[in-house]
Amino acid sequence: MKNIKYIPLLVAMVFFTGCEDEFIDLTPPASITDGVYYTEAEHFLTGSNRFYTNLIRWQDQGIYADHGSDLVGYTEDGGMQEYSRGDTQAPEADDYYSNAYTAIRDMNLLLERAESYEGDDIGEYVAVTKFHRAWQYFFLVQRFGGVTLVTRPLDVDSEELNAPRNSRYEVVAQIIADLDDAIAGLPTEQNISSADKGKISKWAAMAFKAEVLLHEATWMKYVNTTTDGDGTSSGAGSAGFDAGNINPYLQEVVTLTKTVMDQGGYELWNYNDVLDNLSSNFLFNLEDGGSNPGGLDKATNKEFIFYNKYDFTFRQAGTLVSHVFEGRVKPSRKMMDMFLSADGLPIDQSPLFQGYANTPDEFQDRDYRMRAYFTYHKNLGEIPENGDVLLSGTNNFGYFNSKFMSWKWGTDEAYRATTTEAYDMPFLRLAEVYLMYAEALYELNGSLTDAEMNESINLVKSRAGLPPLSNAFLAANNMDIETEIRRERTIELYAESATRFNDLKRWGIAEEELGQTIYGAVIEGTIYEGNADLYDSAGYGFGEETTTTGVGPRRCLIVQPSSIRNFSRDDYLFPLPTSQTGLNENLLQNPGY
Repeated sequence: MKNIKYIPLLVAMVFFTGCEDEFIDLTPPASITDGVYYTEAEHFLTGSNRFYTNLIRWQDQGIYADHGSDLVGYTEDGGMQEYSRGDTQAPEADDYYSNAYTAIRDMNLLLERAESYEGDDIGEYVAVTKFHRAWQYFFLVQRFGGVTLVTRPLDVDSEELNAPRNSRYEVVAQIIADLDDAIAGLPTEQNISSADKGKISKWAAMAFKAEVLLHEATWMKYVNTTTDGDGTSSGAGSAGFDAGNINPYLQEVVTLTKTVMDQGGYELWNYNDVLDNLSSNFLFNLEDGGSNPGGLDKATNKEFIFYNKYDFTFRQAGTLVSHVFEGRVKPSRKMMDMFLSADGLPIDQSPLFQGYANTPDEFQDRDYRMRAYFTYHKNLGEIPENGDVLLSGTNNFGYFNSKFMSWKWGTDEAYRATTTEAYDMPFLRLAEVYLMYAEALYELNGSLTDAEMNESINLVKSRAGLPPLSNAFLAANNMDIETEIRRERTIELYAESATRFNDLKRWGIAEEELGQTIYGAVIEGTIYEGNADLYDSAGYGFGEETTTTGVGPRRCLIVQPSSIRNFSRDDYLFPLPTSQTGLNENLLQNPGY
C-alpha cells in the first residue's frame, strides 16, 4: 500500500514544555535518523509530541463542521455537500486515508523502539502514542469501516502490504486495547502543568474511549453488519462481530463518563451573566481577553477535555476560519425549528412560540443557543428586525451563522483578521461527556431517573436557559427522553467534530434524514410573501414548497429538493482510494462503489 511508506520521523518535532516551545518546529541534525534516535527519554517525549500535529486542523473544517448536513442551508458542490447527496465516487487518492497511515507508521516506530528501551521513564510518552494511534484508527473506522491493521513499522516485504482489510470490530478491539494502555499511563488533568495544558490526560483517554464504545455499541444496535460487505467480494466483512458486546460497551460508557464527570475537575463554561447569555458563542472563539466583551481568556475554559491547540503568536489557523463558518454552516429550517421554547417545550407545543410572520418573531423566548449561534456576527446577539434580512438570492436562505467566528469579524472593530484566528479546536468537551452519559443510560435502560437527568443533560440545558427535564414533565407533555437526548446533541454540538453525520449513521437514520428536502426561511404568512423589496423569488432556483413548521404547514424556500438527495446505506462508509485497491488486490472496496 503506497500510503504505508517511510516518512522520516524527525521532519518536524513539537515540544509542549513551555509557553513558547509549544509551537516551535525543530529540525534535528541531519546525522540523526530514525534508527538511532530513540535512545533517550527526551527522544520519546519529542517523538510523542509530534503526533499532536496529525490531528484534524482548521484547514479540515469541511469535515469537522459537518458541511452539507441536513442542518445546514448551504449546498454548493464540494466534498461533504456531494457526500450528503449520495454523490461520492471512489477517488484515486484520499489524504484522510494516506495521512492517517503515515501518522500510524511513525507511532508504530516509537512503540517498537520503546520495547527495547531499558529505562523506566518513558511510560507517559508511550501512553500518549497509544492514544494517538487509537485516535487515527477510530477516524479511519468512522470514515471507511474496517481497514488494514498495522501495529508495527513495515518493510518493503511486510505481509501487511498485501493483507486484506480487518473488520471494523477487529480494529475497534485494537483501539480499545490501546486506550486501556493510554488510560493506565497518562497523568490526570490536575497533574498537567499550566505550561503543558493541551496535552492528553487520563480523563481525555477515558472520554475518548467512552466515545468509541458509544459509537460502536449504537452502530451494532442500529446498523448491525449492513455496511460491512462479505469480505470476499466487497468490504471488510464482519469477523469479530458480537452483539453481546452492546450492553457491556454501554455500561462501560456510563462508568467512564461518570468518572470523568466526578473526578476530572472540568466545568461547563458558563459566563452568561457577563456575556448577555452568549456563552455558547464565545466559548468557541476564546483567545485572550480581547476576544469577547467579558474580557475572558483561554485560562477560564475548563470545559475542553481534548482539543487542538492554537496561539496567535506561535500557531494561527492559517486558513479562512471565520469566512468559511460564515458561509457554509448557515442553518436550515430543520435546525432553526429544533430549538425549544424557553418553557422547555417544542415550538409546535409551546404557547411562547410567536411564529414567523415578522423576522424577529421566531427568536423570542427560545433556547439561548439559537441567538448565540445564529444572529449576525457583526452585531452578535441582536435579534434581526424586519428589513434586516433580505432574501436576495442563492445561498441566502434567511439565516446567519456565528458559531466559530471571531468576534465582530468583518468590521472595523474585528478582533481577528481572516486566517489569523487562533482559538482552540475542540474534539471532546464536558458537555458531550454529559450527553454521552445520558445516552448510554437510555440505550441500556430505556429511561433515565430524574437524578440521572439532573447530573447530565439538565446541566447542558441550564446553560441554554432551559428548564430541567423530569419524567413527570416528559409524560405531561407527551415528550420522550430519546428525542430530547438526540435534540441536545444536535444543538449543543452543532458544527463540531463531524458529530451530525456520525450520529445519523450510528443511529441508522442517515438515509432518512439526509434524503429529505432542505428548507430555508418560511415565506407563507410572513413579511416576505409578495414583498419584492425583501424577497427576490427569481433568485431561488428551486422555489418554494409546503412543509411542516412550528405553526403547521407553510410554504418555505427550498434550499435543495429531496429529488436530488439520494443518500443510502451504501453511503455510510466512504470509498477506499483506488490507488490503494489497485496496489493490493486483497484490499476490497466498500459495497456500493
